[in-house]
Order: sequence, then C-alpha cells, then structure tokens
Amino acid sequence: MIPPAPTTWTPFEAAHLLNRAGFGGSPGEISAFHGLGRQRAVESLLSPKEPVDAFPLPAWSGMEAASSEREEQRKSRREIIRSMRGKSAEEIDMAQRAARKEYQQEERRRMVEAQAWWFRRMLDSKAPLREKMTLFWHDHFSTSLQKVKQPVLLIRQNDLFRRNAFGSSRDLTQQILIDPAMLLYLDTQSSRKGKPNENFAREVMELFTLGEGNYTEQDIREAARAFTGYNIDRETSAVSQNRRQWDETDKTVFGKTGPFDGKAIIDLIFQKPEVAPFMTRKIWEFFVYEKPADAPIRALADGFRASGYNVGALLREIFMSREFYSEAAIRSQIKSPVQYTVELLKQLGIDSPPPGFPVIAGQQLGQILFMPPNVAGWDWGKAWINTNTLLARYNLAGFITNGSKGPAFGMGDRNKGEKIKGMGNVKLKGRNWDGPDYEKIAPRALRDDPAALVDSLIFRFFQGPLPDKARRSFIEYAEAKTGEILTNQETAELCHLILSTPYYQLC
Repeated sequence: MIPPAPTTWTPFEAAHLLNRAGFGGSPGEISAFHGLGRQRAVESLLSPKEPVDAFPLPAWSGMEAASSEREEQRKSRREIIRSMRGKSAEEIDMAQRAARKEYQQEERRRMVEAQAWWFRRMLDSKAPLREKMTLFWHDHFSTSLQKVKQPVLLIRQNDLFRRNAFGSSRDLTQQILIDPAMLLYLDTQSSRKGKPNENFAREVMELFTLGEGNYTEQDIREAARAFTGYNIDRETSAVSQNRRQWDETDKTVFGKTGPFDGKAIIDLIFQKPEVAPFMTRKIWEFFVYEKPADAPIRALADGFRASGYNVGALLREIFMSREFYSEAAIRSQIKSPVQYTVELLKQLGIDSPPPGFPVIAGQQLGQILFMPPNVAGWDWGKAWINTNTLLARYNLAGFITNGSKGPAFGMGDRNKGEKIKGMGNVKLKGRNWDGPDYEKIAPRALRDDPAALVDSLIFRFFQGPLPDKARRSFIEYAEAKTGEILTNQETAELCHLILSTPYYQLC
C-alpha cells in the first residue's frame, strides 16, 4: 500500500484524474465527475456502464465478411488467369499488378477508416479509461500496419486490448502470443523446428514483461525453440500450433528444464519477481510521472503480484493514492498527440471533426494510430515536442478554433491530399468546416467582462491557474479588441492565442 488521498477532493483534482485516466472533458463534464466524489469517480472509470461493444467494429473486420472477401479475391484471381489465356507474359504481369494495386488501395482505405473509428471512440466513449488502457496496450504490445499490412488483424487486436483493458496482464500476454497481428509483426509464423526465430522470445522478455538485464541470451535462444510451429489460418486468421513444426525437445529457461511450449514459457516468465515491478513502473509512468522512486513502485508491485497481475486493481490503488494528486504529478506530462487532439476537441465541444482529421493530425504531430515506429512503441515525454511538431500543434489549434477560416493545416496538395508513408494520400476535408460553437463556449454575457471571460477559458483549457503574467496578457488581448463586445471570430482568436502556449502542451 502507498499513502491514500483524502476522501475530499477539488474540481482541479477531478479534472486531473479525467485527463490522465481519459482524455479530459468540458467544464460541465468535469463538474459532474467531481460531484461523484473521489472513490465513486475512480470506480466509474474502472467499471463503466458502457458495454465494450457499444461501438460496432467496421463491417469488414467480422469473420464472415473477411472469409467472404477472401473467397471473392480467389475468384477474381482465377478469372484473371482465365481471361489471360493466350496473352503475353507482360500482359499477364500488368493485369496481376493492377489487381494487387486495387487490393492495396482498399487496404489503405480501410486503415484510414479504422483510425477514424478508434479516434471517434476515444472522443465519444463514456468509458474513457478503457480507451486509455487500449492505447497503453497498443503501445506496449506494439504492432504496425506497415509490416502487418492487414487492417482486419490490427482492429481485431485493438478489440482484444479493449476487452482485456483491466484484466490480468499475464492472461493478455498469453493471448498476444497467439495474436495473428503480433505473429506477423515479429515473424513468429515463420519460426519452425530447427530454424527458430528469436524475435518474439526477445521482445516478450525485454519489452513486454521483464526488462533488460533480467534474462540471458541463452534464455532467449532456448525460449525461441518453444515459440515454434505457430500458423495463421488463411481463411479465419485463427492461430494454431502445428505440433510437427514445434520443437518438442527439452529447453532450459531461467534454470528450469522441460519440453516447454510457448504458453509454458510465458508461465515461467510470470513466475519471476521482476515482472511485477517492471509492469508497475511502466503503468505508473504512463499515468502519473516519469522516474518514480523505488519505494512506492515496490509497494504497488507487491499488491499487483498478489492480485494475479490484475491491472484494474493496480490502477485503483494508483488513482486513490495521495501521490497521484501531488504537485509532482499534476500538469507534469507532455500531452501525446492523441491526448492533445482528443482533449482539445472535447474541451471545445466538437463531436464531429472533419473527415481525414485523425490521420492528418497524427501525421503532423507524430503519432499515427496503428503505426507506432517500432516494436518498442512510441517515445513519450519530451520526444513529442520539437520545432516541427510544436508548430504543427499551434497550426492545429488555429484550424480547430477557427474552422476553415483558420491557418491551413495538413492540406498537402489540395487535389491529392497529404501523403502518408504506408497509407498513400489522405485528404482532410475541412474547407467548409465551421469549427466550435462560441455562443456556448463564451456566452455573450460573459464577453462583457474580459477578465471573467479569460478566467472561464483558462479553467476550460487548463483546469487550474496560470502564471499571472500569462493571464494578464490574455486579458489585455481581449481588452484591445475594438467594438462593444468580442465577436465569435475574435473569441476564436483569443482561444487560439491561449492554446498556442507552452502551458497547453502539459496535462
């Protein structure tokens, strides 16, 4: 146990919890959340009323739809072969290339659809912590479209993460072993008896469970032989282990010897004492702050291990702790691009960003869903900010606050769109997009008093005080505007100014 937070809490603490355990909210949502009290608020996050299937997966990701599509592809290939009888080798090659190009274009379209689907779910879901944990698992068990190349497998993996968001990390690791997207990403499907591939064995120890220094190269080589023989069914994408391709001989891993298969190796890993502190530290750094002291991590890890590696129990203790609401934690994280964009839209009451926005925003800011850069996932913290991405954030804020009248953002070639590696050209259809409703964000009565207006916007965007110098500059900006009252356009410009500050990059 670590010291608990008091039973009473402030609206600022409620906003902090909603930011970290979700993607923030409007002032009204924060007020309602605060009204629950600390304990009930935490429980509402861990036991949401919204069912896990509240947002149906894209139709093309279903088993029957995928199987029917594969049959249609086979028919199409046979038809191409029949139609090419008597043709030259060059003509046959051209026809096959055209068919492949059409298939690849459809897969790229589906990946854009999948990204938009998940982004909208993060924006609209009444179970924000479940979506936040889905993002955590996506980064932890990193796989990417650029190698997997099958959106259907990535969105099914996304569903797996969501359904296991608060469960046992040991059970989820067992399921990741036989997840088709992970098998393709780490080449496990090509690992055979006599020719084991070490990728999964290495990453499951180094990145997923133990961390560097808690295993040997011999452990990896021996474990790799256990992870052999796994195959993906082309019809159903189901994974099975071909016992003839599996190395059934004895392996010695962590000093224990036996004819282990992959499941047994993961069981051995979770018997090691290093797993609990490794996972506890990673979850803590995702939700609280970087480089925590060892003592609280050890205390939390003991409870995590005793619970059977139950993530929900660990999160409950973190969110009910005094340290989670400490000065070191509040507004100490640099927002990830996903956090930045979803939180901004929620704060401005925007529930329908223009088509293409999630993908273009991810490209510009450096975090495209379903496309982490490598098996270690994204670099977080200060790595999110550089000269280019900071300017992109300011331009994005201008586009969101002003609508199509604001700065050009991610338009690329207006005819072709923005070219994104691995996805082709993606268009942002925002030319006639209106932006926020400022009559709701800044009612006319509030605009009579520039100081009151600025304070209202500061709570909306920061949920806490800013340095007086910054606050004063915003008030002076509002006072300098001509006319009897700020127009919607001037209010948008004021919001853009507030959002284009270093303070807004933190949560």
